[in-house]
Amino acid sequence: MTRNTALKESFTLPSHLDGRSIVLVGLMGAGKTSIGRRIAARLGLPFRDADAEIELAAGCTIPELFERFGEREFRDGERRVIRRLLAGEPLVLATGGGAYMDPETRGTVRRDGICVWLRASLPVLLRRVAGRSHRPLLNDGDPADVLQRLMTVRHPVYAEADIVVDCGDESPEVTTGRVLDAITAWQPARRLSLALSTASYDVVVGDGLLARAGALLAPVLPQKRAVVVTDDSVGPLHLATLMHGLAQTAIEATAITVKAGEASKNFATFAEVVDGLLDAGVERRTAVIALGGGVVGDLAGFAAAATLRGLPFVQIPTTLLSQVDSSVGGKTGINTRHGKNLMGAFHQPRMVIADTGVLATLPARELRAGYAEIVKAGLIGDPAFFNWCEANGAAVIAGDKVAQAEAILRACAFKAQVVGDDEREEKPNDGRALLNLGHTFGHALEAELGYGNILHGEGVAVGIGLAFRLSADLGLCDRADADRVIAHIDAVGLPAELHHLNRRFSAERLIGHMRRDKKARDGKLIFVLTRGIGRAFTKGDVAMEAVTDLLRREGCDA
Repeated sequence: MTRNTALKESFTLPSHLDGRSIVLVGLMGAGKTSIGRRIAARLGLPFRDADAEIELAAGCTIPELFERFGEREFRDGERRVIRRLLAGEPLVLATGGGAYMDPETRGTVRRDGICVWLRASLPVLLRRVAGRSHRPLLNDGDPADVLQRLMTVRHPVYAEADIVVDCGDESPEVTTGRVLDAITAWQPARRLSLALSTASYDVVVGDGLLARAGALLAPVLPQKRAVVVTDDSVGPLHLATLMHGLAQTAIEATAITVKAGEASKNFATFAEVVDGLLDAGVERRTAVIALGGGVVGDLAGFAAAATLRGLPFVQIPTTLLSQVDSSVGGKTGINTRHGKNLMGAFHQPRMVIADTGVLATLPARELRAGYAEIVKAGLIGDPAFFNWCEANGAAVIAGDKVAQAEAILRACAFKAQVVGDDEREEKPNDGRALLNLGHTFGHALEAELGYGNILHGEGVAVGIGLAFRLSADLGLCDRADADRVIAHIDAVGLPAELHHLNRRFSAERLIGHMRRDKKARDGKLIFVLTRGIGRAFTKGDVAMEAVTDLLRREGCDA
């Protein structure tokens, strides 16, 4: 971004904002032009006023354009002018009050600029527009009534802006300083785009995203109406923030609350959620938003897939485990008495919003359980990521938001790559099944101990250690690799070996649980094993004697 460094009181934007235009939106009288000129001067950037550019291109004033061609033709020209201006070098752009109402223009601004809404109260706006005769919309009645109607219609759309700055009666210089401070402090959410055969959507990762949920979801929801499914643990912590965030962009939402815990992933609770959706009068364009951990995501997703043969679905996972695992990839489902996740559907979300801020409410045990799914990604097919985990895993669990965001994005990117190649887990070998590293053993432990008595991530952690031990027993990988993996899992505080669970197990019972697992094929177990760190593969001809010997050596009874 070119700047005039000799300019008095010049201002330097942080590097992550370099090269982006600044676009000011708001109602007439908000101060877009006066503030925009000052911002441009401080940054050493060109300033453009969209209305002035339109008049220059048309050779007449905006009131004349309205009179001759009407508002629709004016908006078409406005759209073209803004697209042209933002396609060039970075600048500061003040837009007309109605410009941001156009979806195409919002998309252009979202892609090429940082959007700042200068929000002002009705009394402030009235004082600023008093006596202005060049505003066509003000000629349609009492200015107060006109502005109030415009606020009702436009404010929910302006709320999609990246940054909101409230403007009062202070001087333009003071407002300019506050806008520049807000721009400097702004950290864009990081996005990962998934392109699957059945759907494309973004995983959005950042701090404070619940409060911005309406701005994030408004562009992707087919209807500004939603039903939030949450549980009685997460709801008291985060539901109000989400509802307020949705209301900012006029997304009407109601909530269904279920009992927290793995026990809620059953037929009875599934029926309760479906009845709740139907009681709310959902239509096929009404979205279901899952606010919670993996249980809520799986349950709400399955209900969304089944109700009216499929409702739009959004995942807002609130645990580290669900942010990196169950919320991405479209698997939904419930448990039955025969095993875990045996009833469900593939139903891809419209968006996944991973707010790192909510992780601060999790106990350390939950963070560690989520980390098991993060490190799994490196062990399956990304040895460099496993190296990163060894260096940064402790920071992730300690609550470092930067490390958490990086871990979430890298784990999700890896999962997206695997899912994109085998969305419905139909490949006979490898493919999406690789994501089950540690799960054959882990699910058996969950079934034996009772769902909820051991966290899913804890079962996976022990399962990963067993998978590496089995691989070493079969001569597929070095024992040093298995030792290294188990040492890292243990170092971050996860159970890495069976004896860490402080229970006696029966090898026969654990193998019985494995045989009932949905990953079995033709009555035979499919294991995810490894030839080393980052070199996982599926194997279906493992001798059960080898599995039994491993379990007995790890302390299981016969």
